[in-house]
Order: sequence, then structure tokens, then C-alpha cells
Amino acid sequence: MSLEQNVMTALKEAMKAKDQGALRALRAIKSEILLFQTSGAHADLDDAAEIKLLQKMIKQRKDSLDIYEKENRQDLAAKEIEEIEVIEQFLPKQLSDEELKGVIDGIIQSTGASSIKDMGKVMGMVSKQVAGKAEGARIAAMVKSLLGG
Repeated sequence: MSLEQNVMTALKEAMKAKDQGALRALRAIKSEILLFQTSGAHADLDDAAEIKLLQKMIKQRKDSLDIYEKENRQDLAAKEIEEIEVIEQFLPKQLSDEELKGVIDGIIQSTGASSIKDMGKVMGMVSKQVAGKAEGARIAAMVKSLLGG
């Protein structure tokens, strides 16, 4: 099933359960899908585009969460956490640190990367290989530490 179909099914279930947090998040996903489809640039929402869209939504909510926590607005922070948890259900299972380290080590070995100067090359390859299974910031931090940065 496509992301849109999965979201619609989950939306119906959330309505029946009267789960306001899930409804907010699912309606936001539905809205982003519609915006993507009507943008004209890309009519098709393939797996890679779906993952990118969901990751963007999670990043936006994490940024808001940071602001709310700094401003000591726990009521708003709780809503962001709730939405993040719902959106994450539609992403592939995230890699553990050990799994991610194994992928990065393999790419470093295969490319012969030896210093922080090779970070861009390694990042590009790792991002393609683990698309949707790890956040970019997490990948970057691990690549940087493994390359001695």
C-alpha cells in the first residue's frame, strides 16, 4: 500500500478512537502529500520521496520541540512529541548505532576514505544506502567521528 492509502486507513482509525494527537499528525501528512502532488514538479510520490517528505516533517517538529523546551512550554512540546511518534510509524525501521557503524565502516573501507576531507563522498554513499533508516545528522556525526573529525 502507498503512504497515502496507509495514512487514510490510520486516519479513519484515529477518528474512531478520537485520538486527537494522531489526527493532527495524520492530517498534516495528508496535507503534505497533497501539496507534493499539486506542486507540479513531481506528480508521483515514490518510496524515496515519501521517506524524504516524512523525514522533513519530523525535522520540523523536532526543531519546534527544541524551541518549546527552551521556552519551557511543556504543553506544546508534548504535542510535538506525540506527532513525531505518529509520523515515525510510517518510516522504515531505524538502524541501530551498531548497524549504522557497520554500513559506514564498509563504505569507508571500499572508498579508501582516510580523513575528514573525504566526509562528503562517504556521506553521499551512506545516505543513499540507508535512505530513511537513519537521520542525516546522526549519519554525519558518526561519519565525522569515524574519520577522526
